Amino acid sequence: MATVTLGDIRGARERIAGKVERTSIVLSASLSERLGVPVHLKLEHRQTTGSFKLRGASNAVASLDAEEKARGVVAASTGNHGRALAHAAKLEGMRAVICMSRLVPKNKLDEIRRLGAEVRIVGNSQDDAQKEVERLAAEEGLVMLPPFDHPAIIAGQGTLGLEMIEQVPDAALVLVQLSGGGLASGIAAAIKGVSPGTKIIGVSMARGAAMKASLDAGHPVLVEELPTLADSLGGGIGLDNRLTFAMCRDLLDDVVLLSEDEIAAGIRHAYELEREIVEGAGAVGIAALLAGKAKAEGPVVALLSGRNIDMELHRKIVWGKCHRFRSAPHEQDDHPHRS
Repeated sequence: MATVTLGDIRGARERIAGKVERTSIVLSASLSERLGVPVHLKLEHRQTTGSFKLRGASNAVASLDAEEKARGVVAASTGNHGRALAHAAKLEGMRAVICMSRLVPKNKLDEIRRLGAEVRIVGNSQDDAQKEVERLAAEEGLVMLPPFDHPAIIAGQGTLGLEMIEQVPDAALVLVQLSGGGLASGIAAAIKGVSPGTKIIGVSMARGAAMKASLDAGHPVLVEELPTLADSLGGGIGLDNRLTFAMCRDLLDDVVLLSEDEIAAGIRHAYELEREIVEGAGAVGIAALLAGKAKAEGPVVALLSGRNIDMELHRKIVWGKCHRFRSAPHEQDDHPHRS
């Protein structure tokens, strides 16, 4: 079965050198004291476009030949991949069309338009947006660069794993956001390739976690996409998933899910104690630690994956006045794991 290797990830790092930031990693005094082990925060939300997605998009665009670049690119996105692809395409003078559902926040739409990409709003899920992507690829010849299930995307995201294990060589546990699996599989492939004993836990939201449901089922399944504070983690993994399902199944040590209240607590902690503004998806590593759903006997690395949150929503969360997507009672006590 096809996969992405440590060699592919190292090649991606050379390819995107100078196009992305090597982001800092810092020790969290508050979380380290709480857990009794060093907890490091990887500040990828400070990446040029506000999320890790620039790594995969830059590698994918750099991997295209001249004829493909002339045709332009198209992708479905929950926001951050679209912004990253728009940025990478703009640097190359390429056409970019980003298809998104009505669930994508306006602030993310505005940034993609600002970068010069064409925006298409289609349906109520990323699966709906993907149908428009396929139509445009067939009718207009645009090159599809999906947000996760693509070898160049996975390898680009995997460069984060190389940085993490270089910055914290003795990491016992790495917490990584889990959605379609491009980030989680890339990071896991990189870290397991260098440090096989490091545990990798994927973290997602309880509302519509498609990869978790697929892993539980043993094959990709459809899951209803629901509104969530971790909007970047929404969307399916594709019933014809070629890479990320198998890689996540084989490389992740565990998966944990978070309620909306737990995600909100992660956002508040990041702001109040770490002085960092992160979106819901960016906060899930911190949230998992606060909720006691991820524990380690040695150094921990939690990834802050993105900062592209609507600031009015952020203010409401920090003030404790956000009542969007409040957790159902059963979500409060769930502590789902994959063994």
